[in-house]
Amino acid sequence: MLSGVRDFLELIKFEHTLFALPFAYLGMVLAARGWPSWRQVLWITIAMAAARTLAMGVNRLADRIYDARNPRTADRPLATGRMAPRTAWVGTSIAALVLAVSAMALGPLPLKLLPVALLFLVGYAFTKRFTWASHFILGFTDGLAPVGAWLAVRGSLFSADDLPAWILLGAVTLWIGGFDLIYACQDADFDRECGLHAIPARFGIPVALRLSGISHTITLVLLAVLGVILRLAWPYALGLVLVTGLLILEHRLVSPGDLSRLDVAFFHINSLISLTLFGSVLAAVLT
Repeated sequence: MLSGVRDFLELIKFEHTLFALPFAYLGMVLAARGWPSWRQVLWITIAMAAARTLAMGVNRLADRIYDARNPRTADRPLATGRMAPRTAWVGTSIAALVLAVSAMALGPLPLKLLPVALLFLVGYAFTKRFTWASHFILGFTDGLAPVGAWLAVRGSLFSADDLPAWILLGAVTLWIGGFDLIYACQDADFDRECGLHAIPARFGIPVALRLSGISHTITLVLLAVLGVILRLAWPYALGLVLVTGLLILEHRLVSPGDLSRLDVAFFHINSLISLTLFGSVLAAVLT
């Protein structure tokens, strides 16, 4: 049993949840204009971890045949047969149940809108089979994290005062979509060979990297607009400058002819970006 749990956590890269949590915390802190109640923090954290576990579990299950054929992913537990699909389904189903309980604990509106979140959390795994826009569908799915946290704290999403939540949705959608474009460059040949839809495979790596740069530029514009609308204090402006520098560095690390430093750009720098952005927002609302 312990071996199965360990393999499942390895399968979904559970440690990367720490990279995803700042997305939700952005919406939470901005909605509260400070630190919300510890009960809200607890349930938002549980909901975020469960949502990511659910999405990654479905993704690994849906892609296990492709993973076994791709040299980059052939050592994943499902691809090698070290883990049975049944074990992965059990872990994924538990995550779905925990997410539902979390939504219920956070209020009636989060529970009511849970089916929308589930549609994207589960449906994203299949989008590469029919659309090259899958990068931005992934971004939108991750962008639901700050929106969900905002909703949990405010209890509303469709009033004029909720505009910052929608700006956050746009910023995270383009940020995640932009760096997923970079990450997908390493699988361009494989995706093309298997008939999977991705921008690097369909339009080429140079186009994908340029589109990533455009996406990240718009992300920075949206984040700047967010700061103006909410009149965030100077730590936010400082954080935005640092995020801009990190994004520039990310794009300098990769080029159409050299993807050797892609993992550094994808994991390390984007982790720094998420932590820097959250830290600057928290400092700004507490100043």
